[in-house]
Amino acid sequence: MSMNISDPVGDMLARIRNAQERGKNKVAVPPSRLRERVLEVLHREGYIRGFTTIEKDGKSEIEVELKYFDGAPVIKEIHRVSKPGRRVYASVSTLPSVYNGLGISILSTPKGVMSDADARAQNVGGEVLCTVF
Repeated sequence: MSMNISDPVGDMLARIRNAQERGKNKVAVPPSRLRERVLEVLHREGYIRGFTTIEKDGKSEIEVELKYFDGAPVIKEIHRVSKPGRRVYASVSTLPSVYNGLGISILSTPKGVMSDADARAQNVGGEVLCTVF
C-alpha cells in the first residue's frame, strides 16, 4: 500500500505529532533526503533522540526516536510553514523568531537544511519548512 504524498515533510510532522500524542517512543516515516535533513536539525537542536534508517519487509524507512522530558514530549508544537500550495520564503533579515527565540524554524537554504540560528550565522535565507517549539 503506497500513498501518494504531496507534502512529505508535512506528512512526517503529522506522524511525529500523532506518535507523541500517543506517548510512543518511536515513529516510522518513509525515507527521503529532505526528511533526513529536517530530522538532522531536530536532533542537533535536541528535539528528538535520533533517527536511523532501517529495512523492514524489504522496504527502508526512517525510524525516529522521540524525546520526552518528565513524561511530556519535548516538541510541544511543530507546524508546517511552507506548503506545496503556498511556499514561504524568508531572507536573513526577515527570519521569524519562534516563541521569542525559545523555538526554532527549520529552513531549506542554498547551503542546506538548517535552523534559523544557523541560517542567521551563515547569512542565508531560504524556504521556511516548519517551526518547532
